[in-house]
Amino acid sequence: MNRFCHLLTLFYLILLCATATPSQSIEISPQDKKSLLWFKSSLHDPSQSLSNWVKFTLAFVTFCFLTSHNRFHGGIPESFMRLKLLTELVLNENPLLGGLLPLWIGNFSANLERVNLGFCSFSGGIPESLLYLKSLKYLDLESNLLSGNLVVFQQPMVILNLASNQFTGTLPCFAASVQSLTVLNLSNNSIVGGLPACIASFQALTHLNLSGNHLKYRIYSRLVFSEKLVVLDLSNNDLSGPIPSKIAETTEKLGLVFLDLSHNQFSGEIPLKITELKSLQALFLSHNLLSGEIPSRIGNLTYLQVIDLSHNSLSGTIPFSIVGCFQLYALILNNNNLSGIIQPEFDALDILRILDISNNRFSGAIPLTLAGCKSLEIVDFSSNDLSGSLNDAITKWMNLRYLSLARNKFDGNLPSWLFTFQALETMDLSHNKFSGFIPDVNWKSSLLFSTRDVTAKEEPFVEARRVEPRVSVVVSDSNQLSFTYDLSSMFGIDLSNNLLHGEIPRGLFGLAGLEYLNLSCNFLNGQLPGLQKMQSLKAIDLSHNSLSGHIPGNISSLQDLSILNLSYNCFSGYVPEKQGYARFPGAFAGNPDLCLESLSGICDDGRIASNQGSYFKEDKMDGPISVGIFFISAFVSFDFGVVILFCSARTRKYILQTKA
Repeated sequence: MNRFCHLLTLFYLILLCATATPSQSIEISPQDKKSLLWFKSSLHDPSQSLSNWVKFTLAFVTFCFLTSHNRFHGGIPESFMRLKLLTELVLNENPLLGGLLPLWIGNFSANLERVNLGFCSFSGGIPESLLYLKSLKYLDLESNLLSGNLVVFQQPMVILNLASNQFTGTLPCFAASVQSLTVLNLSNNSIVGGLPACIASFQALTHLNLSGNHLKYRIYSRLVFSEKLVVLDLSNNDLSGPIPSKIAETTEKLGLVFLDLSHNQFSGEIPLKITELKSLQALFLSHNLLSGEIPSRIGNLTYLQVIDLSHNSLSGTIPFSIVGCFQLYALILNNNNLSGIIQPEFDALDILRILDISNNRFSGAIPLTLAGCKSLEIVDFSSNDLSGSLNDAITKWMNLRYLSLARNKFDGNLPSWLFTFQALETMDLSHNKFSGFIPDVNWKSSLLFSTRDVTAKEEPFVEARRVEPRVSVVVSDSNQLSFTYDLSSMFGIDLSNNLLHGEIPRGLFGLAGLEYLNLSCNFLNGQLPGLQKMQSLKAIDLSHNSLSGHIPGNISSLQDLSILNLSYNCFSGYVPEKQGYARFPGAFAGNPDLCLESLSGICDDGRIASNQGSYFKEDKMDGPISVGIFFISAFVSFDFGVVILFCSARTRKYILQTKA
């Protein structure tokens, strides 16, 4: 078996790692060559793919590509040491390939220029032999288990990618690579200390990614990168102080395309000179301590596709000039102190897909002109002071996937078109003043809730109220950015804390793809239909309404259901333990006429369970009316009054508001 594995290794090396140069020979032993010829003769090769076997066996191996997501495992075999003139070694994306990097990896070939072992499972440190290999120019060890202090390479590197490992220590200057290094990616390690000024001295550097480390302190004010730098990512560190007024040189044709300083502790205002980076396509400054206003000349950045200034302390309004960013894909400004109205002229951003201004102090109505933003997919206006009724502008957002208008002052009736978006996944209109009925529309034909694949593996239940899309950016070789986003939301509807009344449309309970439904704290009445068709349901809250009648039948089939709240309604009748409701303690509080069977066959409040709904034993006392009967009668009268009080949603809400 060992002999066979050895032959197979050589076989793969010859078939996958060879360039035919018949004038030279590969350095294998005569016995190995004889064995390989025998191995070839035993193979079934109807297409004559190995007809030039002699050329292959005489080939001089100069590069070895063993990538396309293979299943190689173990370590790098010592047989590789025989490839004396190898120039490229590519074994990336083999997650079972690991162990320590062999000490000889930088010694066996004096021509080795490129090593790519990314996305494997190698551990330990970088062998010293690689640090002094003069021919080495490209090294990619991303996403392994490598550790130890960052080491200094003694040769002029062109690309150095050590991202997503466990390297520690401070950031070296890589002095030998000052003139040659174009890409330096050390992201997602445990590098500490400050950002040394020497890092800006790299004359050829185009991509610098130091994100996801523990860098701290201020950025030296005289640290200015050259105009050749295209990507600068310092996000997810502990950098503090002001953002340098000038972070990189720029020309008419050269300059930063991608700038990410998010998730740090930068303070002060956004430097005005950022608006001079005219090549900029993506600007991420979120999750800092920035204050002041958004620069009025932000519209000068006509190539901008993503602006994320969220989670700061910015004030003022959105500059009118932002319409100059006509290529804008995402405008994310949530969690600031911004105010003013939504400018009607924002309809000029007609390819905008993400608009998030939530958790600010915007006021006024949604302008009708926003109908021009027909590409919108994610709209979050929640937690502002917006008001008015819903207008037809929203109907033009036909690609809408996520809509949140929660915690505002919107009023009026819910229009039926609100539930006709084909791609809609999440709608949150909670904590407003919407009134009237919930429209009874053809839910199954109008909502994606009913057509999605309910057999697919679902993520664990998460709160659906606050969703932030994660925007991903890929920089191509031509320095063009491509954007995608991941929306980790539940398929759900939240209409809670409004003034809605009437019955709940029965079609709403037939949506097999719906995961989350919250209609609590309204004035809804009528009976509750069965829940059995809602096979994806994870959470439902219908509490604090005036729903009545019997609790619907068995819910044992709803295996994903983890939150159920039907409390403070007017439900009545008998709920057997076998129906599966026992796993939701407290779900029926505030329903005095409801009997929940316990394991002992007695209602949870001590009454005798009965399928006919008779909860009390017959009173067989004879004789005159006693004082005790009087007190019982008084108690029953009081209890009846409490039931009437709590079964009136309007009265209950008035009392709760008065108390608040």
